Amino acid sequence: MNLRRTYFRGRARPGEMNRLESEYASHLKAREVAGEIAWWKFEALKLKLAKLTTYTPDFIVMRADGLLECHETKGFWQEDARAKIKIAAELFPFRFVAITKKRGQWVFEEF
Repeated sequence: MNLRRTYFRGRARPGEMNRLESEYASHLKAREVAGEIAWWKFEALKLKLAKLTTYTPDFIVMRADGLLECHETKGFWQEDARAKIKIAAELFPFRFVAITKKRGQWVFEEF
């Protein structure tokens, strides 16, 4: 019997990066080498939004000036994901940034 789980296309297993997240991790590595950011980590933080609701940002990023940011990469946005990041931005003292890629360029949206 095969007990392997099936995941939707573009969705990696928890703790593993999908293609877009891997590309963004490479972008973060380049920014770290350039001295623009001091540190970053994939899925390192889980935020409690309500009793049974949590949000795990894709990346926690510490800028060179020490400011912590939560970065969320999306190929496309669904309303529940957008709602979670907006709620998190209201509750926690981090800068929340949504990242998409259009025509080969990173596009950033701050919440």
